[in-house]
Amino acid sequence: MTIRILTGILAFLFYAGCLQAQAPAGVHSYLETIDIATGKRRVVYSEAALLEAPNWSKDGRYLLFNKKGRLYRYWLNDRIVDELPFDSTLQANNDHGFSPDGSQLAISGGISGSHIFTASAEGGPLQQLTAQSPSYWHGWSPDSKTLAFVGLRNGDFDIYTIPAAGGPEKRLTREKGLDDGPDYSPDGRYIYFNSYRSGRMQIWRMAADGRDPEQLTDDRYANWFPHPSPNGRWVVFLSFMEDQRQEHPFGKDVQLRLLDIVTQTVRDLTPVFFGGQGTINVPSWSPDGRKLAFVSYRIP
Repeated sequence: MTIRILTGILAFLFYAGCLQAQAPAGVHSYLETIDIATGKRRVVYSEAALLEAPNWSKDGRYLLFNKKGRLYRYWLNDRIVDELPFDSTLQANNDHGFSPDGSQLAISGGISGSHIFTASAEGGPLQQLTAQSPSYWHGWSPDSKTLAFVGLRNGDFDIYTIPAAGGPEKRLTREKGLDDGPDYSPDGRYIYFNSYRSGRMQIWRMAADGRDPEQLTDDRYANWFPHPSPNGRWVVFLSFMEDQRQEHPFGKDVQLRLLDIVTQTVRDLTPVFFGGQGTINVPSWSPDGRKLAFVSYRIP
């Protein structure tokens, strides 16, 4: 067995384990929202189960999350939960999100590895886009024509794009070390992402075609999953208080932090809380850009 093949197998096992958070028995999940201006947090729903990765619907009416391989909606006004009707073989993981007009979903999952699918936001038939696994969706382009994702190819995780209508994937990053969490700026000029290329996980951005990468954070934290606000002014991201190298595990001390794109300054959005994998993997801004959704956890 060659070094490259062995490296690829180990990387796949490591990353697959990260994406299916292994929570201890008895974990309790708190689906929360936070007001960006005031910092006020509100628990809108809680359950004695592992809930992950909320998306805010484009009409603002519900939060989408995954649990045990299925996708669910929490209706904010009615305070009820229902399951989206997808084939039982989907086995969704925590990388999913709405198209810019809210009519479609991109979903990562599958019974043999993780592929990327698109489907109606109301459920129903799935269209598989990626031929290779693992592939994990993270962003829609503003024109709805392109999906950005991270994939393991030739022993390294890099950022790729693929047409939403189907077609060949395009590789955007080639640096050694994990590149992850690609999400488009609302004007489509940039892709924000997190990268370990500097020897610590930090927030970066590049042109939408992969050119001109630039590092945006440089601190002692491990920074993951940048998500630009609808107006493009802010980028929220998840910070682990301790260096996790190239992992983003469940059950760690974390914070949500906010990068001001104009001033290039970072401020803490929340105090430290118990979270990590599943807290804010995917875009979760409210349509008006005033709030965010995320998940915190408790273990009795």
